[in-house]
Amino acid sequence: MRLRNIFIAVGMLLSCVGIAIASITPEEAEKLGTTLTAIGAEKAGNKDGSIPEYTGGLTTAPSTFKEGSGLRDDPFVDEKPLFTINQQDLDKYSDNLTDGQKTLLKKYPSYRLDVYKTHRTAAFPKYVLENTIKQAVTTKTENNGLSVIGSHAAFPFPIPKTGYEAMWNHLLRYNGTTLNHFPLSLVVNAAGRPTMTYQLDEVLDFPYWYPETQKGGAFLRLRDICTGPPRNVGESLLLIDAVDMYKEGRRIWQYLPGQRRTKLAPDIAFDTPNTQLNGATTYDEWDIFLGSMERFDFKLIGKKEMYIPYNDYKLAYQSKANEVLTPNHLNPNFVRWELHRVWVVEADLKPEKRHIFSKRMFYLDEDTWAALASDEYDSRGQLYRSGFQYMVQHYDAPSPYTYLHGFYDFSANMYTLDVYTAETGGVKYIGRLPENEWTPEALAGAGVR
Repeated sequence: MRLRNIFIAVGMLLSCVGIAIASITPEEAEKLGTTLTAIGAEKAGNKDGSIPEYTGGLTTAPSTFKEGSGLRDDPFVDEKPLFTINQQDLDKYSDNLTDGQKTLLKKYPSYRLDVYKTHRTAAFPKYVLENTIKQAVTTKTENNGLSVIGSHAAFPFPIPKTGYEAMWNHLLRYNGTTLNHFPLSLVVNAAGRPTMTYQLDEVLDFPYWYPETQKGGAFLRLRDICTGPPRNVGESLLLIDAVDMYKEGRRIWQYLPGQRRTKLAPDIAFDTPNTQLNGATTYDEWDIFLGSMERFDFKLIGKKEMYIPYNDYKLAYQSKANEVLTPNHLNPNFVRWELHRVWVVEADLKPEKRHIFSKRMFYLDEDTWAALASDEYDSRGQLYRSGFQYMVQHYDAPSPYTYLHGFYDFSANMYTLDVYTAETGGVKYIGRLPENEWTPEALAGAGVR
């Protein structure tokens, strides 16, 4: 009994000091690239074939695609919906829907989900797959899940054991190395009136995925320069998020032309209202979830089949905002839904922490590790907001692109669509910026009117 108590005490001590614990065993790792894909998805389809076997993803562009174009043609343009989920048959499909989808179906008779054939299109460069398998047994979390140790240019936890590990896969997922786009931030109010709240010249840079870079450091660098509306032109932002969120966390600077100076902006995090969307979402709702996980306990619930946005080329690249932004919800004609397996993660607010959400549910696509849907609950446990990320596979990269997203606010009866680029040239992969461009000093020059 005394020896057992010693083991318990040692275990508690190691937990308190944040000792690194290996995620999986060598035996488990042998599944990667065999029964599982290199990044941990089930290779096999489901029993009835509605989810097919994974065969490597989509790496061939349609014949109509123009090389170098930021706009990508829909390889499934001729497909028709297999069926539609509407208010009348909600109960039939309820087990495969998020609370947000069910609420939208109940609330708005005009809302529907057009369900298409499932295509497992996610594909990645060879080094991403090789590194993930190679590092699978050595990557660890530390500091109560807030730090990733021993991972670089790989999905850190292809076989996750905790909610923190699964969410790190989302945060560190592969979207290329450096890309440039000119996204619009859009808000539709309760009266059904759409407003463009921000337009940006934005560069997203992912040093974590540079093949030659050492472990640690930043996983995301983001630089925004505001190009509209006129009152905000010239504002700029530099954000750097670290792989070690516990020790390094987020560094962020903001340049405001009226003040003519660059300043630290630590409040651009957590549940601070996002000014780029007129406060309609929080800063940690960007990308469905972005930032430190320190305010919530993240629990891995398991895997299930769900209808999620997938292969949404029509919305991402062949749409007009005035057609998409209808009253109450996005125009269903522009949203493609498919049945996929997702990892479900529940995040509960820690007793000693503050946030406008008491609980959050995240649904992570097994083939990309992107959070493609979420539900957020208020302090009473009532559904507050729900988010969706509209995934497309960039067959020319190859890389998933998972940044076009939006939220429905059920208390304010409004919704958002963010990182919308269909009318601004789409998304292009570019060469790396010089390192001196990722400094607060460079930010002021970039933001000059």
